[in-house]
Amino acid sequence: MTEIGFLRREGDGFSPLAMGISRWSPDMINGPAITGILARALENEHGAEGFVPARLTVDLFRPARAEQLHVVTRSVRDGNRIRVADAEVIQQGEAVARASVVFLRRSEQPPGELWTRPDAPQPPPLSLLEPLQAPSHPWIGSDGHPAGWSPSLRDHEGSSRKRMWQYQIPVVAGEEPSPFVRAAMVGETTSLMTNWGTAGIGFINADLTLALSRLPEGPEIGIEADNHISVDGISVGSTTMFDRRGPIGTCIVSALSNAERQLGFRR
Repeated sequence: MTEIGFLRREGDGFSPLAMGISRWSPDMINGPAITGILARALENEHGAEGFVPARLTVDLFRPARAEQLHVVTRSVRDGNRIRVADAEVIQQGEAVARASVVFLRRSEQPPGELWTRPDAPQPPPLSLLEPLQAPSHPWIGSDGHPAGWSPSLRDHEGSSRKRMWQYQIPVVAGEEPSPFVRAAMVGETTSLMTNWGTAGIGFINADLTLALSRLPEGPEIGIEADNHISVDGISVGSTTMFDRRGPIGTCIVSALSNAERQLGFRR
């Protein structure tokens, strides 16, 4: 039976499955796998009842090779309203990625009205797409596509605004991911949604920051590009994350030019 997931358990660590291999190189583990395994460890070891994982920052500062990895965590603060923890992915004794998380306690909303984005992103209508089942391919949307949404990456290679709607596969095969872990893995695709243009993708992200007001409801999660800014081979991209109830948070990535390995989907 085929294992569905990015990683599999191997002793006291994890090893990549085929779905965890990066498009950039067959010798690398992809970003969602690394982001997901860090989020999983931080939530399992430092989360608490009544707290929301409000901010996750992941630094992808070294290629994670397609080999066994381990995750270690430590508590930074264990307060009544704010909890903070750090984690690292270790390969062959060296850190290849790190993360920090801030958990905030839920409380009563303050009074008053605030400005918010007026044009909230929308998932594919149910008339077009029934609720996704796992495993499934993500659906891609773009302003330049006649129907708006389709399951083909080739349909959306252009310069218009992009969005994605997906049921994320498990980070660890055989283990249902939590809403937070799902959000972390989907958030890492901010780089794809914001750095994808007429010639494909020429930037590789070095980090991810995910800020959540609430956890996603249900397994389907979307992200929609808000902005792309790039100068001299350095880019910043931001997206809004949403579910069928509405927006839930913001994702930001910074990325470096990787033009010599430009990824395209039309060929």
